[in-house]
Amino acid sequence: MKILLIGATGKLGAAVNKKLSARGHDVITVGRTGGDLRCDITDPSQTAELYMRAGRVDAVVSAAGDVPYKPLAEMTPDDYQAAFTGKVFAQIELVRQGLVHVAERGSFTLITGILAREPIPTGTAASMANGAVEAFVRAAAIEIAPQRINAVSPNVFTESLADYGAYFPGMGSTDLDQVAQAYVRSVEGGQTGQVYAL
Repeated sequence: MKILLIGATGKLGAAVNKKLSARGHDVITVGRTGGDLRCDITDPSQTAELYMRAGRVDAVVSAAGDVPYKPLAEMTPDDYQAAFTGKVFAQIELVRQGLVHVAERGSFTLITGILAREPIPTGTAASMANGAVEAFVRAAAIEIAPQRINAVSPNVFTESLADYGAYFPGMGSTDLDQVAQAYVRSVEGGQTGQVYAL
């Protein structure tokens, strides 16, 4: 398959790229500052240009999405707007604009996260954004068939525990390889409207 991988230069994106490439897929890597193609997916005009440059693809895979972390009392309207734009709107635009560029039986795989179902202090923006993406995936699935759409919703990465583990006390972790495997399941499988919680 020809796969467009957004966020390919990050920790998760690199793991997904490695897993999909090892399975024989033609992966086009996309990042803000690196990859085969450059794109800031928070800008709809750049997303449109990305699809024009990439051409027709079999799958779109997103491993990108930025949200701020602050105590609720310190959050501002701009912080919540940034979370929505960076993780929700950007991924919705990947799907909305991608419908005409993805194969008839192709797929979209978006990224959410454990905070949609297991909140933490300072994580209200992430919980909001993740929950919105998951709701969108379920709703979009009933409209875009035979194209498919799923989301991967991982715990904190085991490989990132040294940096972020203190924010997720007692919540365990998920190996990047397991998360990448969920992307394979979404791309190569037949399910739609699923949230793969890891």
